[in-house]
Amino acid sequence: MSDPDQLREIFRMQEELNRRIGINTSALTEEEKVRWLLNYSRAMTQEIAELVDSAPWKWWAKYQKFDQQNARVEVIDLFHFLISMAQVLGMTSDDVFRAYVKKNSVNHQRQDKGYAAKDEDDSRHI
Repeated sequence: MSDPDQLREIFRMQEELNRRIGINTSALTEEEKVRWLLNYSRAMTQEIAELVDSAPWKWWAKYQKFDQQNARVEVIDLFHFLISMAQVLGMTSDDVFRAYVKKNSVNHQRQDKGYAAKDEDDSRHI
């Protein structure tokens, strides 16, 4: 048996978890989509704060240590909410992959050109 597509499997697992929690992201009204995008955005903001707290950011405090294990857990927590957000928007793992590839190409083109000016039209095709 071959390995499953890892991104598809992550999306499947997140959908299963969301349904267990009581959220069917594929059956949300427009109003509920907005609410859940905001909920997931707020949750991600908190997870980012927890990620920051994993690093010794207080330059005046000598007692702090980098907690790499906790930082790794916080990154995974961010994935949970980010995937849920993509699912709220109706995106599949294939959609995310295709959009990532396109945006990655745009980012390389920006670097090739020195990224001296913002061009908001360069990402509209994504």
